[in-house]
Amino acid sequence: MADQARVGVVERAVPLTDANTRMIDLRKRPRIGESLIQFTLLLCGVISIFTTLGIVVVLGHESLLFFAHPDVTLVEFVTKTVWQPAIEEFGILPLVNATLMTSLIAMLVAVPLGLGAAIYLAEYASERARSILKPLLEILAGVPTVVYGYFALTFVTPLLRNIFGKDVVQIYNVAAAGIVVGILIMPLIATMSEDALSSVPSALRQASFGLGATKFETAIQVVFPAALSGVIAASIVGMSRAIGETMVVALAAGASPNFTANPFEPAETMTGHIARISGGDLSYGSIDYDSIFAIGLVLFFITLALNIMSRWIVNHFREVYD
Repeated sequence: MADQARVGVVERAVPLTDANTRMIDLRKRPRIGESLIQFTLLLCGVISIFTTLGIVVVLGHESLLFFAHPDVTLVEFVTKTVWQPAIEEFGILPLVNATLMTSLIAMLVAVPLGLGAAIYLAEYASERARSILKPLLEILAGVPTVVYGYFALTFVTPLLRNIFGKDVVQIYNVAAAGIVVGILIMPLIATMSEDALSSVPSALRQASFGLGATKFETAIQVVFPAALSGVIAASIVGMSRAIGETMVVALAAGASPNFTANPFEPAETMTGHIARISGGDLSYGSIDYDSIFAIGLVLFFITLALNIMSRWIVNHFREVYD
């Protein structure tokens, strides 16, 4: 009787009937909000791509119109040292030379200051000091560039003239513009370099301290080499920013294309020239109008090459830690 009762209990406890079997639907349920967000992100990416393609198409089309002019040849464009559209002289070397000189001076200012600030923030500053100093450093990037331009013209240029002499330093000069552009891009280099230094695993620092290295030796000989790819990438991005800067060089560097190696003389950069002549009375379809796009195309390829170089350095020299 007891065995029969136990069997009956088991049979009643576990009924194996098809009517009581439930199918669990594991298919993904549609979520309207999530789908809307995904579509919005996709749309933003597509718009960015087509915007870039549109810029390339416009620059290429208008540049072809410039080079189709009978007075312009590609060889003279890249080799001649005189840019005077009024007398049909279209050698872009003076504009490129001034742009590279300004960017080089800017890098000589921004890289030491930016790396010094980055090393301090990443290795020496406390959390409280970092939370205060880093936003203050980034405020420099938010100052309007026209303010930097007048700062170069009214402060840096008189300072250089008092140091080197008024006969040596002209009122408009490449050196003042380059120094101020360096101050302008310094927060960018400092922020990106600090992120690269902070991403180095703390185990490397602890191992260095365990071997008897000081904090300075650890920062310079261990952390900095480990983050070198990120630091180089930050410097290249900063140089791209310096090459594309407009208002500082337009106000402080000068408004005459001058092929010179003297940083104390006036010279006009590519961006400064575009800003100057585009605000004048240029008729649509004229050779002066089309030359703006040819200069812009050269500027586009320079910055594109620097960005590609930056990505290649990051991907090729990046250290991966477990």
